[in-house]
Amino acid sequence: MSADFQQFQHAFARHLRDPQRTPRPAGVPVRRMAVYNELLFNNICGFVDSCFPVCRKTLGEARWRRLSRSFYRDWPLHTPWFREIPREFVRYLAEGNIRQPLPAWLAELAHYEWAELAVDVMETTVPAHDPAGDLLVNPVAVNPAQLNLAYAWPVHRIGPEYRPRKPQPTALVVYRDAEDVVQFSAINAVTGRLLNLLAAAPTSGEVAIRQIAAELQHPTPEQLLVHGAALLDDLRRQGIILGSLN
Repeated sequence: MSADFQQFQHAFARHLRDPQRTPRPAGVPVRRMAVYNELLFNNICGFVDSCFPVCRKTLGEARWRRLSRSFYRDWPLHTPWFREIPREFVRYLAEGNIRQPLPAWLAELAHYEWAELAVDVMETTVPAHDPAGDLLVNPVAVNPAQLNLAYAWPVHRIGPEYRPRKPQPTALVVYRDAEDVVQFSAINAVTGRLLNLLAAAPTSGEVAIRQIAAELQHPTPEQLLVHGAALLDDLRRQGIILGSLN
């Protein structure tokens, strides 16, 4: 590949990313270049728009399109997979080096919306388990197709009608149920800790609950164990927990 052709490629790519401030390469017709510009930008926007509908509606079309343009222009997209573009957009927002003023909660809201796609395409293996097993006595089988998430903002409530002004710690589980439908469940920090313990290593419900009781310095661990048993059953009913490991 000649140096001249490489220079042309770089100039072509720079113009595609930022047609307003980067000159069109010499020899490329204006109309043909405009087709390339519109096609590629709209292609990227299609994947971003479809994954983040709440972000788009809440931010407003003009601000959202400006943000999409800056992502297209400034973020180095190295992945060859289209379905990874939304993940890169989340990373772009998390970096925080964006000149456009944005709501403090936008990066977390985008992550929450992306989580639905991430869980939907997550490749997992369901462990051998007993759906009716004793969750206190036996090691617990946690649904592997899930994300246990903690946010500083109430992302599941944010939308065009509600834009929070102050942080509100929020814990959520995004998971795929037995019918392969992505579900969302609001939990609390203690439930999130319980799920983390159960997912980290084969652990019985009682062992995990007693560990949490010790961490909280709970005055009546036996009472917490009773509440924990009911919580485990509820998590199994939802499909967040599958049963006990065989």
